[in-house]
Amino acid sequence: MHNLALALHERGDRVTGSDDELFEPSAGRLKAAGLLPATLGWEPARITPDLDAVVLGMHARGDNPELLAAQALGLPIHSYPAFLYEASKDKTRVVVAGSHGKTTVTSMLLHALKAAGRREDFMVGALLEGYSTMVRLSSEAEFMVLEGDEYLSSALEPLPKFHLYRANIALITGIAWDHINVFPTLEVYVEQFRQFLRTMEPGGAVVYNADDPLVVDVVESDQSPLKKIPYHTPAYRVVNERTVLETPLGDVPLQVFGAHNASNVEAARWLAQEMGLDDETFYESMTSFKGASKRLESLPTGNARVLAFKDFAHAPSKVKATVAALREQFPNRRVVACLELHTFSSLNPDFLPLYAGTLDGADVPLVYFNPQAVAHKKLPELNAGQVGAAFGFPTPEVITNSIDVRAALDQAVGTDGMPTVVALMSSGNFDGNDVSEWTRAWA
Repeated sequence: MHNLALALHERGDRVTGSDDELFEPSAGRLKAAGLLPATLGWEPARITPDLDAVVLGMHARGDNPELLAAQALGLPIHSYPAFLYEASKDKTRVVVAGSHGKTTVTSMLLHALKAAGRREDFMVGALLEGYSTMVRLSSEAEFMVLEGDEYLSSALEPLPKFHLYRANIALITGIAWDHINVFPTLEVYVEQFRQFLRTMEPGGAVVYNADDPLVVDVVESDQSPLKKIPYHTPAYRVVNERTVLETPLGDVPLQVFGAHNASNVEAARWLAQEMGLDDETFYESMTSFKGASKRLESLPTGNARVLAFKDFAHAPSKVKATVAALREQFPNRRVVACLELHTFSSLNPDFLPLYAGTLDGADVPLVYFNPQAVAHKKLPELNAGQVGAAFGFPTPEVITNSIDVRAALDQAVGTDGMPTVVALMSSGNFDGNDVSEWTRAWA
């Protein structure tokens, strides 16, 4: 939401906003732009008849005092995705959907477009190198590239965000059950992707991962008037801890790694092609793509024999893909995989069994959860034994205190001189800890 405010401000609109909590980097970026609210909290007096529109974030409940004031005044009220659609309804909308890889594929596509000198509008879920905001809105762009999240839009519009974009060009990277609090069964979750295809503009194009049976079923059973473009994970090899794509135009060395990222590159290539970008320009741009924020993002370490990465992986399919990528990319290193269970789904006893085997590729698998987070989400109480049984390894490797996480990592890195790679996987932040401080301390 704060990125939308910054984008509108940059466009020249007059922007005000409210929130009951503001954290960094949002607060600092809003302050620098002169958009930081004078006080936190909800004040109905801020809602006045001269407002052209109100944009409602998912965080605001239906009884929010400012929302009630806007309704009483009859003001136009949009959810975040509905507003983005309104801002782009005269453009060609490219929507990147799927249970995993959305942010990375969107980032790859934007990186390639920028390298080609193209300035398209966009919304992406991570701040990219060379960009000042995660949203761009303009009058001149031909395309709008949108990361298509399947989570709900707002209290007034409880629909998946990507249903509201009415895509002209779409991608589905993969389907793996997530957001159990909103989609209680796999079938309900998969249905959201079927509905997504039905929301697309007639005559549009959908690029889809033909290596994923669920995706294939959803797309190939759909009767919408769409062009369907399947893709597969391309050929690649790992040379001296570097992934090299094998393409018809020759070898393309990448700075990202893993089969999932090779697949992401191929997905982005097809989207770029649909947007008029040639393969030579696309592949050239991929050699300088360093990844999206928190997606296998390299962390500094105090020891030359230790590599460390921060990763947003939290759902089972994402965790498994990240661990497999580390094992393949660094075959001669000890692999330490530390996962924080943080989301509603990951802390739910009914969902936990889906994590079975996801950390099997690690030499040192560690799982952390905070019992207070479980209580805050009003979920059934969890214990280390339950979690350990779900993952399939002994309970001492399940940790419930972030201080102990750091100690376990220090021990796992070791002093035996063995080259090691560490992945810190979480959609949270290990209870507010700066994990780069942990990694810098490894001497």
